[in-house]
Amino acid sequence: MENMGITKMKVLVTGHSGYIGTVLVPMLLEHGHDVSGLDNGWFEHCVFTGEVTQIPGIKKDVRDVEKTDLEGFDAIIHLAGLSNDPLGDYRPGLTEEINDKASVRIATLAKEVGVERFIFASSCSNYGASGDQFLTEDAAFNPVTPYGVSKVKVEEGLDKLADDSFCPVYLRASTAYGMSPIIRFDLVLNNLTAWAFTTGQVYLKSDGTPWRPIVHVEDICRAYVAALHAPRDVVFNRGFNVGTTTENYQIRELAEIVQDVVPNCRVEFADDAGPDKRCYRVDCNRIATELHEFKPQWTAHQGVVELYETYKKVGLTLDEFEGEKFKRIAHLQKLVKDKKLDETLRWA
Repeated sequence: MENMGITKMKVLVTGHSGYIGTVLVPMLLEHGHDVSGLDNGWFEHCVFTGEVTQIPGIKKDVRDVEKTDLEGFDAIIHLAGLSNDPLGDYRPGLTEEINDKASVRIATLAKEVGVERFIFASSCSNYGASGDQFLTEDAAFNPVTPYGVSKVKVEEGLDKLADDSFCPVYLRASTAYGMSPIIRFDLVLNNLTAWAFTTGQVYLKSDGTPWRPIVHVEDICRAYVAALHAPRDVVFNRGFNVGTTTENYQIRELAEIVQDVVPNCRVEFADDAGPDKRCYRVDCNRIATELHEFKPQWTAHQGVVELYETYKKVGLTLDEFEGEKFKRIAHLQKLVKDKKLDETLRWA
């Protein structure tokens, strides 16, 4: 079956019930693909607004994946893992176990059962503390957090598996923002807009000088679709910075955009606001010129408007956005405290 010249594929999305997965799945279905999911269900009760598209899925920890879970798929889009720096810092040993070792193991099993394309959710966190130079995909890695280190290690592990039968692709996403049914308020633009809407303050916890590339969650998903559809020789064992080069901002610039959009708010710095060692700008020329299907649609300003309008419609409160439901680290800590998860973050 063909859809606009694209061959229908059987695609497995790990982490399909998360922030990115719940936006990606409908997009893949729209392109006519046969999509299944694999997710441990940590965040399945964290719906903020809208509907989560239901697909066939396996509820399983990525550490427990078996060959039989992966058989018959043409491609795997591997999103699952501890999703940010605070989670990565929570128990660094678990970050290594879940993000690094389990990911490489899944890729190894996938190769053994004949999965041809493995698209990995990497991150611009790989570049870490890199100052204000624009970084291409050939820049040196300099991760400064366990999360960033784990992404680098997976890329290194997948590189060893790449051959004529197995095509890994590394999508190094800029910092995500934007609406998803499973929203995250621990992402900078989502967070600043939520502070502004609920308190009238655009609250900065750093001094606002660090650079950060940002990209809308829908545009991240467009990159996955483009990487899935691209000719093998374009993507084989290659990294792509996901975003738009013009969408690199200093944090204080993002705060000013929020201040422009959200009525009656002002920028405030935390008393202990200091520099953030995570500082990097990325060049997204490769994805723009070589992954032809990737056509990003969003800018930071449009994203803040979307966030503000949605927060207003939902009636977002400070307690809600600062609570444990929509913050990854707080949500998992509560599940551990309530003895629903054990200390290794497995279901009790």
